[in-house]
Amino acid sequence: MLNGVIKSGWLHDSGDNYLDARRGLVHHSDRGSQYAAKDYRKLLKARGITVSMSRKGDCWDNAPMESVNGTFKVECVHGEHFKTRAQAKRAIMEYIGYYNTERRHSALGNVTPAQFERRWRAAKEKSAQL
Repeated sequence: MLNGVIKSGWLHDSGDNYLDARRGLVHHSDRGSQYAAKDYRKLLKARGITVSMSRKGDCWDNAPMESVNGTFKVECVHGEHFKTRAQAKRAIMEYIGYYNTERRHSALGNVTPAQFERRWRAAKEKSAQL
């Protein structure tokens, strides 16, 4: 949102290689009109992305995502002045990679989200075999 306008075009412009590469992706949002729009939800569904939306009047639904957003803003974009969208996109993608594969999270037992997910999937597969 470099120009102050929220657009859903990023979903169209991002290309299949990123969003379709990882099935099981969940898109969580508040109840903003751009996220509740029929065309937007249809596009997410077509890409195999599960829509998760806060319940009406329940601000606690969004608390985990607001925490991630706050961390992202402080660690990645606060004080930055990107000259181009490409520069901003590159910084954001690098941060997401760092956040998921290198940054430890106390809420996850001081492991990275990627490590936590691998352990969770392994435990799920093991319990399915029993």
